[in-house]
Amino acid sequence: MNPKDDQSKKADLFNVSRRDFLKSASVGGLVTAVSGVAEVEAQAPGAQVIGPGEVPVQLNVNGKRIDLRIEPRVTLLDALRNRADLTGNKRGCDRGACGACTMIVDGRTVYSCSTLAIEVQGKRIRTVDGLADGNKLHPVQQAFCDADAMMCGFCTPGFVMATVGVLEKYPRATDAQLYKGLDGNICRCGTFTRIMEAAMKVRGVSRG
Repeated sequence: MNPKDDQSKKADLFNVSRRDFLKSASVGGLVTAVSGVAEVEAQAPGAQVIGPGEVPVQLNVNGKRIDLRIEPRVTLLDALRNRADLTGNKRGCDRGACGACTMIVDGRTVYSCSTLAIEVQGKRIRTVDGLADGNKLHPVQQAFCDADAMMCGFCTPGFVMATVGVLEKYPRATDAQLYKGLDGNICRCGTFTRIMEAAMKVRGVSRG
């Protein structure tokens, strides 16, 4: 037998064995992982699978109860804009970077485009739609109008909510606290100076 042929056969046998080994190892590891997850889920007390279809979701928005049927993957922004007709807060970047969708949940500002609606059940949700008292604007909204802190207005709801969030936490916020509180919002028209003027103007004003 040609020595080269013998070496070639050995190499083929080695390659096949290694390939088979990797396949079996991968499949075995996957089976073990899946079995482990299933075992943990089975042992978890009260474990419940939710979705992927629509499920009932109850939200407390601007002091009112809203009952929806949505998929668990639906964000708070989409749930309120598309299912509850609360369109005040806007979709900007849709990745939690511009702040146009800012809402207040249990006293904390959040990006509603990055928050699942199903996760905020039982919490107090506030949107820009619920700030005014009838025809009377919230002091922060009025300050934005007085300071002409709007241009296209697309980012305004998010800035208003972020400002409300800061001033409710620090009624007499320092300039540094205001800058930090509004740092996560972007105005593509560049009206930052007037936005800050509005925020500073309303410091210490009673908000009811």
